[in-house]
Amino acid sequence: MKNPRILSHFQESAELKMISAELLAEPIEQAIELMFTALSNGNKILACGNGGSAADCQHFAAELVGRFERERLPLPALALTTDSSIMTAIANDYSFQEVFSKQVQAFGQAGDILLAITTSGNSQGVLNAVDAALERDMRVIALTGKGGGEMSSRLTEADVHICVPHDRTARIQEVHLLTIHCMCDGIDAALFGGDFGDDTNE
Repeated sequence: MKNPRILSHFQESAELKMISAELLAEPIEQAIELMFTALSNGNKILACGNGGSAADCQHFAAELVGRFERERLPLPALALTTDSSIMTAIANDYSFQEVFSKQVQAFGQAGDILLAITTSGNSQGVLNAVDAALERDMRVIALTGKGGGEMSSRLTEADVHICVPHDRTARIQEVHLLTIHCMCDGIDAALFGGDFGDDTNE
């Protein structure tokens, strides 16, 4: 007999993804256009988030610097979640809430993109990074859930907010991952065109 608890996870996830497809397709397309424009102009994408969202940042950067589903030149993306010396120095000397914003100030330039991921929309460190990015004339793509939280009031009309319509963190993260794959695919298609399949060896 199939475990109903396991089945409920799959069912809830599948239902949310279909609802999100209708609601989020347009902002995801807008995010792809922003990223495509930045990369075409020689700019880069920075990404930040905590916990599972930090893993999503690293996943996204790996797909761009390495490859997604086709061979191509590396694309400039940097996860701000990986340098333990930078992060612990900032957290120790200032506060953990500044571990991303100070990196944005160091590495971000006008025309760059900040991919800011927070399931609640209320992570102070991510919000501080958004503020730092806007001060540097960067554009922001925010992935959130739970109504968007404080993130909703931080973004400008030039930014993109992709807010998953759910309150459960696990479900939000699952749609965030699918969104990241959509963005990687869209970037590749916009930059290089054509159809392609998965030829990775993972």
